[in-house]
Amino acid sequence: MSRDHVHPAERSAVAAGASLSSAETPFLELLARGASADAYEQPVLLARAEGRSTERIVALEQAKLLALRVRSELEGRRRREAELSALFETAHDLAGLRDLDAVLQAIVQRARSLLGTDIAYLSLNDPARGDTYMRVTEGSVAARFQQLRLGMGEGLGGLVAQTARPYVTDDYFKDDRFQHTLTIDAGVRDEGLVAILGVPLMLGHHVIGVLFAADRRARVFEREQIALLGSFAALAAAAIDTANLLTETRAALADLERANEIIQDRSGVIERASDVHDRLAELVLRGGGVHDVAAAVSEVLDGTVEFAEATAAPAKALEVSRVEGHAVRHDDDWIAAVTAGGELLGALVLRGHPGLDPVDQRTLERAAMVTSLLLLARRSAAEAEQRVRGELLDDLLDARDRDPRLLRERAARLEADLDAAHVVLAARLDVTAADADQEAAARRRLWSAASHLAATRHGLAAARDGGTVLLLPLGVGDTATALARSTARHLGTAVHEAVTVGASAPVEDLAAHPDAVAAAYEEGRRCLDAMRLLGRSGDGAAAEDFGFVGLLLAGDRDIAGFVDRTIGQVVAYDERRGTDLLRTLDAYFACGMSPARTKDELHVHVNTVAQRLERVGRLLGDDWQGPARALEIQLALRLHRLSAPAQR
Repeated sequence: MSRDHVHPAERSAVAAGASLSSAETPFLELLARGASADAYEQPVLLARAEGRSTERIVALEQAKLLALRVRSELEGRRRREAELSALFETAHDLAGLRDLDAVLQAIVQRARSLLGTDIAYLSLNDPARGDTYMRVTEGSVAARFQQLRLGMGEGLGGLVAQTARPYVTDDYFKDDRFQHTLTIDAGVRDEGLVAILGVPLMLGHHVIGVLFAADRRARVFEREQIALLGSFAALAAAAIDTANLLTETRAALADLERANEIIQDRSGVIERASDVHDRLAELVLRGGGVHDVAAAVSEVLDGTVEFAEATAAPAKALEVSRVEGHAVRHDDDWIAAVTAGGELLGALVLRGHPGLDPVDQRTLERAAMVTSLLLLARRSAAEAEQRVRGELLDDLLDARDRDPRLLRERAARLEADLDAAHVVLAARLDVTAADADQEAAARRRLWSAASHLAATRHGLAAARDGGTVLLLPLGVGDTATALARSTARHLGTAVHEAVTVGASAPVEDLAAHPDAVAAAYEEGRRCLDAMRLLGRSGDGAAAEDFGFVGLLLAGDRDIAGFVDRTIGQVVAYDERRGTDLLRTLDAYFACGMSPARTKDELHVHVNTVAQRLERVGRLLGDDWQGPARALEIQLALRLHRLSAPAQR
């Protein structure tokens, strides 16, 4: 086809696409070389300086915003990978512990690097003197600061050591929550510190020291940074505890050398401890699972060790183990809580083994700690899969990726079949949170529950428009309505809140027609709006349930007011008198406004029908059977029926 025969709209679209593609090029180069955020302004500024067209500058602005979003996402992923890698590297150092000072120095260095602070340091409690002293520092330049000793309750560190709670200040010298002393303030001033974060090093419910991260400028530490430093603190406490355990073991060996009987009695225990140490270290390095840990410890302890969910373990024993940080005996079993950052993840249960010596008890406790690390890694992997599922559904909704082969390949990696019939479901919580944080938390719970449901059903899920959208395959013999209702019940149970779900009609061949997903989503949202307007919160329905009425329910219309204005007097009369005027009206219109057919439908005498219709006329006015009024009355009757709770 010649250029003269190309439609003007097609030439415009081609030009716009070429403009956008050329606009993206400089930003792709910036992304490729990892440029700073400031550098992304240069292509726009250069275009303005060269006097480029408004369309070119707008295209550059759009490409810049998109590139910055991509850069931000990449940086976030790199940061999360670095944090997880640092935790596993530190766990590896702990597994092969030979030098306590080297491990503590590595923890402080990694904490400083990941949090991006000027300085990080670690103090240990001195029970004999009743204070806490500097043990390891990284980035410190002041000798007086490195030699500080803090009394319990003095300064931020003394308060953390005393209360066993994290504390943070964005300006130390302006913060009156801490007991300031001349010695401590002088050391902090020499170092030039302003913002300080401190988290406790805990062994059970005992504080053995404090891990700090600090800046020489005002700074607000985010919640994730506080949690990350807490994870490093847990590893540091474990390193110290392991060193103490090794010290105890060496002392025991010295005693065993003086008594052959004790040597023979304890050698098997020590061999088992060494065996489980090596096995657990190997499991961490090769990415083993929770049940692999249980199996390894079962062999070493010559018993049956199982991982149990928190709800399945004995509650009292589990709580004692969580608080004290040690395995506790429960009847003939031993319970070791599996925790991470204060969160209870489950328990390791050693069954039928009431006689457990201290070394074997520590073995069970170490296995619980390794189990917590593996569970955290599995959770991170699950969250990554949820993001991938959400990204694919976002691409289908936005119709960005129209290559059917590529879409099918991406879906196949997630065990989803885009060639099967699917239903698009829009889900939304029907509660109003007290503040923005609570509302955001509720939405995250909904998205998490929806992602889990999508993964188990071989579908997709994504957060969108203040709610969640799901793309689920339609089972044989199933309907969109049944799927919507079961999804509403499942999500409501999972988040413990009312969840309303609107579903589209089934759609097929999504890889070849990704725009059908967006259309189906809009249909599901209209159905969701209809549910909300009809007062059916916490329920599920499909677009097919509403027929043409669903089209009239788009937007914020006063449905209840319309019904009340149109047939409210008839509704009230039936409620007061126990009559059947509404039912008679429904049958009358369904029978083509024929009293004779109506009396057959209702199984009453024709005079009864006439009397009821006469009563309706007195309530609604003489013109109630006119074409315009009759249409409004029929619509109000339909809406009144739909507003009633669904029969399940």
